[in-house]
Amino acid sequence: MSEDRFGLIVGLGNPGEKYRLTRHNMGFVVVDRFAEANQILLDRRKFDVVFGRGKVGTQPIILAQPMTFMNRCGPAVRDLTRFFGLSAQDVLVIHDDIDLVFGKIKIKEKGGDGGHNGVKSLIEAWGGGAFTRLRVGIGRPQTRQAIRAYVLGRFDAQQEALLEDVIFAARDAVETILFEGVGEAMNRFHGKIIPEGNIGRRL
Repeated sequence: MSEDRFGLIVGLGNPGEKYRLTRHNMGFVVVDRFAEANQILLDRRKFDVVFGRGKVGTQPIILAQPMTFMNRCGPAVRDLTRFFGLSAQDVLVIHDDIDLVFGKIKIKEKGGDGGHNGVKSLIEAWGGGAFTRLRVGIGRPQTRQAIRAYVLGRFDAQQEALLEDVIFAARDAVETILFEGVGEAMNRFHGKIIPEGNIGRRL
């Protein structure tokens, strides 16, 4: 076990069937799959956050999805964190990133919001950006399509064909962060474009 301690893993997205399979919900999708792989039920709700408690190996973990819509997620996640006696440093946030090509993963320990409204809301609520992020690339539109329409739209056919590989890799990155530390996860995943890489599926 590494010295890194993450008691709470938060996937960012928008609630409701309308947004379920959209690009902006990549954080929700990864948390859903991670929960399934580790038999953790997301069956509790507090502070407008759906969450579940369980163990990954021997490590207790909380998986969470804020239900407040992306740009208002910060206060709800902050309140849940405080309820469990955690701080921002104990949180791993998973979110989509339009500035990364589709399938590219980057891990960041702290910093600004990078133009992401969910991350911006978290920084404002916590009063700083001292939390770890797993950024999953969704790419930018190849046409003149508006950014909002693109991120709230569904993956195109080419992306859809590679989506499962990206999700598996993101899940693997989360497990690596938990058990081998942020540094090792960065070495293994940082900047890799998943469909072109040779990263094994360990989950």
